[in-house]
Amino acid sequence: MSKILITGGAGFIGSHLVDLLIEEKHKVVIIDNLSTGSKENINPKAKFYQLDLSKHDKVKEIFENEKPEIIFHLAAQANVRKSVENPVEDAKINIINTLNLLELSVKHNIKHFIFSSTGGAIYGDTEIPTSEDVEANPVSPYGCAKLAIEKYLNYYNKVHGLKFTSLRYSNVYGPRQNAKGEAGVIAIFFDKLFSGEIPVIFHGLQTRDFIYVKDVVRANILALNDNKSEIYNIGTGKETDIIEIFSKINRFFKNKFQAIYEQKKPGEQEKSCLSYEKIKNYLGWRPLINLDEGLEQIYTWHLKKMNKF
Repeated sequence: MSKILITGGAGFIGSHLVDLLIEEKHKVVIIDNLSTGSKENINPKAKFYQLDLSKHDKVKEIFENEKPEIIFHLAAQANVRKSVENPVEDAKINIINTLNLLELSVKHNIKHFIFSSTGGAIYGDTEIPTSEDVEANPVSPYGCAKLAIEKYLNYYNKVHGLKFTSLRYSNVYGPRQNAKGEAGVIAIFFDKLFSGEIPVIFHGLQTRDFIYVKDVVRANILALNDNKSEIYNIGTGKETDIIEIFSKINRFFKNKFQAIYEQKKPGEQEKSCLSYEKIKNYLGWRPLINLDEGLEQIYTWHLKKMNKF
């Protein structure tokens, strides 16, 4: 049993991770500013600090008081379009705040720093399915920031001995995803259709690798026991275009919606699909929930929220 600090633990992926860690009897401390997370997501057995990571002095106090052994860093500005609109703000949130956590991790002898990175936004448009040894060519400030943090992690590992794992997610989806904050296309489509609104599809032929949140959480748990500092892709190795995603979701609504199509936004790549061979070989992980099963679970979750079950 370990004392674990999770940044972004009230958010989409973070809250699912908190639940599983508590189920496995770990002590969990959460830092979250609730900008995209929700108090509803917070496990009552976790200790919660509502705090922005930019408050470096306050974060330092939490390290001193709580004495965590392991860090899961999930808090981020995760919207690619916002990063394009304001790269400086994206860097402040995603790079500077992470550097502060890394400095504190070294000073407080953190045993393992597990970082939620990104696959598609780091690799850019390249061969697919993409493996970890492909050269990184980000096409957005968001991707640049995530790659920069991985370089810093390597520095802190080589110079200060901080063990790390970086998990490069493909497009994560599932229950609790914030359609407005974290901007996952599946969450947006479900939100729009349940509200009776017409969704807008930007281009639509771009492909993504959609990975269910509970598969992502399992990868995080497995990373706890990794003895080395490694970077792993977390994806399914399958690509699906956005038009097909809309079509699959629209079936739950008896195909009554027709989307509006607009031009692709700058900073978005054409194709993204990740190979998971490395983590399968090293840690025995593979995705277990396919896209149709995952979409059905989200639909059921929405119905439960609406008190229809």
